[in-house]
Parts: sequence; C-alpha cells; structure tokens
Amino acid sequence: MSKKTSEYIKTTSIPGVLIIERPIYRDFRGFFHEVFRLNELEEASGIKFNPVQWSHSMSLPGVIRAIHTENWNKLIYPVAGTLFAPIADVRPDSPTFGKVETFVIDNAKDDSTQMAIFLPKGMGNSICAAGKEPLHYLYLIDEYWDDKKARGIAWDDPDLAIKWPVKDPIISERDKVNPRLRDLFPEKFK
Repeated sequence: MSKKTSEYIKTTSIPGVLIIERPIYRDFRGFFHEVFRLNELEEASGIKFNPVQWSHSMSLPGVIRAIHTENWNKLIYPVAGTLFAPIADVRPDSPTFGKVETFVIDNAKDDSTQMAIFLPKGMGNSICAAGKEPLHYLYLIDEYWDDKKARGIAWDDPDLAIKWPVKDPIISERDKVNPRLRDLFPEKFK
C-alpha cells in the first residue's frame, strides 16, 4: 500500500522507505530528468539528508549484492539495466520488523518517468541485476562508507523469504556467510 506524500514521492508498506518518481522531459536532443529535490525528500521523509558520498556500482547479470544493513540514509538511482531491490525492515524496534518489500525498476525502458528509492537508516537492502544487461546504479549516502561497519543478512534467509528472479545467482564470498535475521535478533523470534 502506498500513498503520495508529494506530487512525486510515494510511501511504501515499510515506514520511511520512499519511492521517488519524476517525469522525463524529452526533445530531439535527448532528455532531461530531475532525480530528486532535497527539500521535497526531506519534507516527505522527515529526515535531514546531507549526502557526503556519491557512488556508482555496476553488477553483471545474475549478481546479488546481498542484504546489507547500513547505518546511513541512502538514495538509490538505477541508470541502466533491470534492478530487483528487496528492502527488509531490520530495525528491531520497528512495527514492520522483518517485513520485505520488493521493487523492480528499469529506468531505461520507461519513456515518461524514472524512479529512485530512498532508504532510512537501519534498512536491509539488496541489489540484484535481474536483466540480461549489466545493472548500473548510483547512490548517495549521508555517512562515509566504512568496511569495518559493513554488516549483512543472509541473502537466502528463510524468514525473509525473498523470491529472487535469477537462477544460480552470483554472490560474493562475504555475502555467502552473512548471518540470518533470527541469529542477529533471536528475541524477535520467540
């Protein structure tokens, strides 16, 4: 269930996770697209978002970058390829703890709008390159990435029951050994 918080921003079933969908303006030269406006995002989210790092990632078809749990706010914008993005609420005090919502975005195929996803701190997020072409996506975060703070949850966690759209996924060794959600929060599964 979603509702619009502004003309271009919709809520999702997980509190704080927002979908930004803004129009594309095309002419004979190509197109122009505003990905987001900070004032609209902050008003819709109630979060002060001060990005300090802008990253570009490319994943080959079939890659799953397993469920990463991050202590920063993040804006994800896929620019090429098909993105399958499962977002898991892994905030232990959240009323939707353990809930997963999935999004499929292929901004290259849509002629009228393009989408981005805003994730508040504490979300578990995964990126899957679900198409036949490499997936390129950009993301803004409001804390510097630190390998020592990197955490994750098993990509195939049975409690999250994500239905991945790829057979024989390509997964890093690091992501293959991530713990299950119930191992991290056993008190939530009693």
